[in-house]
Amino acid sequence: MRRIGLNGWREKVGFISHYPGLIISGGGDIDPACYNGFAHPTIYSVDRERDAFELQLGKFALERHLPILGICRGLQILIVACGGTLIPHIPDVYGTSALHRLEPEPGRRLPTEHFVMIDVESLLADCLQNSHMSVVSWHHQAVDKVPPDWRVVAHAWDDGVIEAVEHEHHPWAIGVQWHPELSILDPNHQRLFLALVQAARTKKTLMG
Repeated sequence: MRRIGLNGWREKVGFISHYPGLIISGGGDIDPACYNGFAHPTIYSVDRERDAFELQLGKFALERHLPILGICRGLQILIVACGGTLIPHIPDVYGTSALHRLEPEPGRRLPTEHFVMIDVESLLADCLQNSHMSVVSWHHQAVDKVPPDWRVVAHAWDDGVIEAVEHEHHPWAIGVQWHPELSILDPNHQRLFLALVQAARTKKTLMG
């Protein structure tokens, strides 16, 4: 694979400066080399080209104060882009009862529902108008080391896994470990997307 230098990636992600907001969506696992992690047999669907692109995309959006929502892998991209680390496999740290996705058979992965507790003094709680809610998740990794300028704003009710983070000095940068798009008929999850749209409209006005 042809390697692209830092300046090359910054040129590639520069298009985002014309947009007032960004969602970084879910997907396969991030290459552990991106956060000085280690290989694990459960890591799957690694795409180093996508990793490199999205890590630079996240940095670019954060630098320009664009409203940004990271969903599942997208949350992890934001954390790794800022120097944080990930837990390669949640059960290794939280025990086998900590299930944030279902695996009824080898190679088959399904989402599962659980509750999260949200910091009432957070932007996320303001957006959701709630401090505890049911979410649908589909992940086996989670945030380990939280980088500077980010803070944890939600945990899983049953096992304490980090479920959401937000940037302390950015006008609107939130990452959720669950998949709000899988509960789109739930008003709680609709509010998160509506809040992002409103933040993007405000940013667009400022951009002229």
